[in-house]
Amino acid sequence: MDVVTFRGIAAAVALVLTGTLVAAAPARASRPTLAWGTCADDLPGVPMDPVVGCATLRLPVDWAEPRGATFALSVARRPAREPGRRVGTLVFGPGGPGDSGVERIRKGDRFSDELLDRFDIVSFDPRGVARSAAPRCAPDPTLPKPPVPLAGQADLDAMAAYNRELWARCRPTSPVFDHADTLSQVYDLEALRRALGEPRLTFHGSSYGTLLGQQYAERFPGRVRAIVLEGVFDHSLDPRAFVRTQAATLQDSFDEFVSWCDRSTECVLHGTDVRATWTSVLARADRGEYAPSTAFDVAALPLGMLNGPNWTGFARTVEGLAAGVAPPPRALPLTTAVFCADFPVPLRSYAEYAALVRVAAAAAPDVRYGGGLMALHACLGWPNPVRNPPHRTKVTGDARLLLVNGLHDPRTGYEWATSVAAQLGRHGRLLTYEGWGHGAYERTPCTVDAVDRYLVDRVLPAPGARCAAP
Repeated sequence: MDVVTFRGIAAAVALVLTGTLVAAAPARASRPTLAWGTCADDLPGVPMDPVVGCATLRLPVDWAEPRGATFALSVARRPAREPGRRVGTLVFGPGGPGDSGVERIRKGDRFSDELLDRFDIVSFDPRGVARSAAPRCAPDPTLPKPPVPLAGQADLDAMAAYNRELWARCRPTSPVFDHADTLSQVYDLEALRRALGEPRLTFHGSSYGTLLGQQYAERFPGRVRAIVLEGVFDHSLDPRAFVRTQAATLQDSFDEFVSWCDRSTECVLHGTDVRATWTSVLARADRGEYAPSTAFDVAALPLGMLNGPNWTGFARTVEGLAAGVAPPPRALPLTTAVFCADFPVPLRSYAEYAALVRVAAAAAPDVRYGGGLMALHACLGWPNPVRNPPHRTKVTGDARLLLVNGLHDPRTGYEWATSVAAQLGRHGRLLTYEGWGHGAYERTPCTVDAVDRYLVDRVLPAPGARCAAP
């Protein structure tokens, strides 16, 4: 991949007294260019596509010091299939945090035929992810990780110490480890827009990538052409609200799974008391019968399996657990250098932690913990204050954003989407998918058409628009 030197955006940021990056006057320096070349053949099972090009964009590690150290942002592009009808460039913002946009472009499986025909589609590995200065590190094998949920103050202190030791091992392996927050990524995205030669940004953010779209619109509202937020993240939440809403949305998806089992003969648990069976599974996990998997691991299974949603597979898994079959190991990765810099976990006492566990259990009696509590463990001990503290989204000017969310999304709940839509006011329009699983764009022709019309023609769906589940 070719490297391009970045200079022009340096004057586009300034440092205020709080240390927060804010937009200043646009730079007059010459626009950087991307030198597209052949992508690395580094995805097993994904054949090389000669039309896809890759490049790198050299950017400041710290936007408060634009003439300081730099890193290479990895970028990929799939050119429009019909150049004569080309609208422009669509930038895709990957989720996670930790997903690779370069891999998404290489695979080409996230976009409709119309978007592939009419846009150059570009994405990137965000700073700190995959090919963009990702840390290369592993936990100290001699330092045991406390089991979760934590049982007392000693466990809380041990988890914070475990995390800090891991971060100390990771920090030297990545120049952006302490500068991977989403606000820093906003300035990366603005630099990419300029390098692409687009006067305004057309953007589709997915899941955690919706946070990038929101914060870009806040800081550069006059440079927004169209922004889609699919599977909406709400950055206004404190730890208690984050834990509660994550638990509640997973409980809702579990309730939908139970309803499906009650009415569908495709469910291997059909005709049984599904909740009672699941309760007995958790009781066995509490007794250690699925070791090395813990009760926390077993309770996390719905978070991974209801994403699709894979109701059939989850029913078979529950059936197996009820028969004493231990679940396979399941990793729920999280790029802590990004997430922990966006969502602080200011817990100091076990009493505060135990209160959050109770909040999750009250919101999700069947699934107990939810994704928020799982993420909280990963950020215990992160230095405070964080670089990109939570706040309500506020967009000015004429920018109009399209929000798309499922009613029964186990990860980015509908409550988050309605909250962000309210924060955006006249600058946001929410399209509701009346179905299940994480992500909504490719679920039905209705959602595809609504998003495509907005991205191509900048025509928003009517207020209150909904798309029925198939």
